[in-house]
Amino acid sequence: MLNRASVTLVVIDLQESLMPKIPAAPGIVEETIRLIRFARILGLPILWTEQYPKGLGPTVPEIAGELTGLNPIEKLAFGCMADPQFVAALQETGRTNLLITGVETHICVLQTALGAVERGFEVWVAADAVGAREARQHEAALNRIVDSACQLVTAEMAMFEILEKAGTPEFKQCLPLLKR
Repeated sequence: MLNRASVTLVVIDLQESLMPKIPAAPGIVEETIRLIRFARILGLPILWTEQYPKGLGPTVPEIAGELTGLNPIEKLAFGCMADPQFVAALQETGRTNLLITGVETHICVLQTALGAVERGFEVWVAADAVGAREARQHEAALNRIVDSACQLVTAEMAMFEILEKAGTPEFKQCLPLLKR
């Protein structure tokens, strides 16, 4: 199970030039915002990446606005685990579980998940907060993610799992994110 004490939220490459090409982009942005707000309420670490921002542009404003106070990790490697700056930031968290959101499912999300499993991390991918330009690429990547010992969850499933129970002060703070 996802555990509050061991999870880091990883937000991968939700950039201006990529998102208009992804049919599910509005839902991905909405679910990622919910997860970011949730992580902030619970004090969970958040790592945020941008793939070659010179060419692909910055993170979409809706997401970047939720990540104020944090700096994106600029990378050239597709998988985050192949980027020394990302690995160092992840090690600083001391966490062993990753909850991943971002694009594209079959490239950066998949390679990050596979690389994390290879390094001994447990990985959850928020299926409603990841996407690709083509449905067939997205579906193939989700299948491979599951076959690689990662877990698929929804954003809401992850939030309830991390919260564990109702009635706590954190649960009450998160209620607006859980009610739609």
